[in-house]
Parts: sequence; structure tokens; C-alpha cells
Amino acid sequence: MVRAAAIWLLLALPVEAAQCRLALLLALDVSSSVDAREDQLQRGGTASALIAPEVTEAFFASDLPVALAVYEWSGRYNQAVVLDWTMIDSPAALTGAAEVVAASQRSHNEFPTAMGYALGYGAGLLERAPACLDKTLDMAGDGQNNEGFPPAAAYREFAFDGVTVNGLAVNAADFEGELGLIAFYQREVLHGPGAFLVVADGFEDFTRAMRQKLVRELSPAAIGGLLRTEGNG
Repeated sequence: MVRAAAIWLLLALPVEAAQCRLALLLALDVSSSVDAREDQLQRGGTASALIAPEVTEAFFASDLPVALAVYEWSGRYNQAVVLDWTMIDSPAALTGAAEVVAASQRSHNEFPTAMGYALGYGAGLLERAPACLDKTLDMAGDGQNNEGFPPAAAYREFAFDGVTVNGLAVNAADFEGELGLIAFYQREVLHGPGAFLVVADGFEDFTRAMRQKLVRELSPAAIGGLLRTEGNG
């Protein structure tokens, strides 16, 4: 009964109340463990993944568009918007968004990995996103939290109700170890209904991993289905 009532309420929303089906926020790691070459692989990989044919198809698989934004993060006070909220309502809008990401330059490169602060910053960006049926934040990174409060504290203190946080773990830093990094993401980063993790085998594999993740998030059965299990985020 509860699920049926929730579905009915969503279907009853006026068209203007839901401008888009998904607010998708991508977070890129620019902490000191990511060198200049790896940063370019990450930015270029994100841009290339956004305009890959299968990702483009997923973006436009519904009549309702997707709102997209991108930010970079590292230390506790070191976050910056790369792409502000953009409604992806045409191929030209998607190409333009990818070009902004590809042309961007990192704003920080000497700071640690403050993932709790990064999540809090992302929560603030999502609060001013267009009104969408769903909200997803993607945390890409090659290391575990090593400054400030942990992800669990961010989920308690910031507005994460109804937000799914997925992960893109980059198995690149030798000192992290594959199992340690994956376990950290699975245990502490993933949040909300249907949250999942994709692992990149180094930054050279970032494009493939981002492409796989975007297809899964953007396909209507994965991100917009009104029949999913609701509200346990």
C-alpha cells in the first residue's frame, strides 16, 4: 500500500514540478594522490564517456531530460564546480557539457582526501539542482578518506534523503591496495537505494568505467523506475 501510494503521488505531480527525471552530479578526485597525467585521464575520460554512443542513447531514452553537473574535490575546503547544472535536453547540450569538462583545469593539487567534506559540498549542489524525480551523486576517487569527518557523518548531517551515492573506485594508488579501496567504497561510500560501485583498473581504464557507470545510471529501468523499492536512503 505504501509503495502504491508513493507511485500514485509521483504520477499525480504536475508536469512543471518535475523538470527532469534525474539530477546527476559527478565528483572528480583532484587530491594529491592524483598526478597531472591522471587528472587529464579523468577529465578526458569523463568527457569521452559522456558522448559515447551507448551513453548518449541512455541520456535520451526518456522524454524527460537529465540535469547534469560536475565538481572536483580534494581537501576539506578544496572543492570547485567544473560544470554547473545543465539540462541535457539535446545532443548539442550534451556535447557542450562534455566540452566544458574536457577543457577544465584542476583548481587544487596539493591537498588530502576529505571525502566527508566532498559529500557535504555535493549535497549543497544537489539542493539547488532542478526539480527531478531522482538524485544521484557519483564519487570518483583513488583513495580512502584521510582528512576530516568520514562519509557516514556526512550522510547524517547533510541532506541525503532520497539521494543515491554511487562510486567509481580507481585502483591506482599502490598504497591503498585493491581490496582495501573497494571495501572502503562498499562499506562507507555507497548510499541509498540501488547504489553500486564500478572499479577502474587505474586511470587508463577511467573512460571504460565511467561509460559503464553512466549507462547503468541513465537507463530508465535503473534510475527512473517508479516500481523500485523506495525511500530507504
